[in-house]
Amino acid sequence: MNYRKNRMSEPYIRARGVSKVYRSGDADLTVFSNLDFDVERGEMLALVGESGAGKSTLLHLLGGLDTPTSGTIHYESREISQLTEPERAGFRNQVIGFVWQVHYLLPEFTAIENVMMPLLVRGWAREQAEAEALPRLEEVGLRARATHRAGELSGGEQQRVVLARALVGKPSVLLADEPTGNLDFKTAGMVFDLLEEMHRSNRLTSVLVTHNWGFARRCDRVLNMDRGGIAPVISTPSQPETHQEYL
Repeated sequence: MNYRKNRMSEPYIRARGVSKVYRSGDADLTVFSNLDFDVERGEMLALVGESGAGKSTLLHLLGGLDTPTSGTIHYESREISQLTEPERAGFRNQVIGFVWQVHYLLPEFTAIENVMMPLLVRGWAREQAEAEALPRLEEVGLRARATHRAGELSGGEQQRVVLARALVGKPSVLLADEPTGNLDFKTAGMVFDLLEEMHRSNRLTSVLVTHNWGFARRCDRVLNMDRGGIAPVISTPSQPETHQEYL
């Protein structure tokens, strides 16, 4: 899906005046303030910026894992910060798939058991959840590893299980925080290829935090977080994709 075809429609995600402030002792620590931006339906958006700029914090707010100190985040007409905690939990489970740099798999559980988890949380029967999870493992090339414990898988395989888990509930949004950050260069490229393919085939709206300009350039749009603000990146570094492309 090309999100640019839908630019005349209302943005799918709309952030207005979003600020996040933490209390540190007797002082306030402002991570960012008054952020305004949109994410179009079907868009693959990259967030870049120096460490500590607040990229992960913003992703947590977009995912309803935390609430802004001020400002609003709307998914179409729904303002997620106004939801109760049970409502936000249901929203996350139904609407959003998460992929983190740290995989957070249960090492004693098999690959397919890990993928099934979001559906079991919804109250699905185990047989029904397993029937839904197995095709997702097949999509990421891991059907043959379905009964292997997560701790027996390689780093790249673990991230592919994470992607299958993120998508098993058929979310409309994928939020990924440095999904290739713990992988070697070759494996990172393979995982990003798969992530990009899954974005397209599942018609997702995706927001990715990355330090890799090569990956950022492959997204529809890039936003840079810097000095408490956010701004579009008009051009990105054009050198060949190497380890030096990390910010």
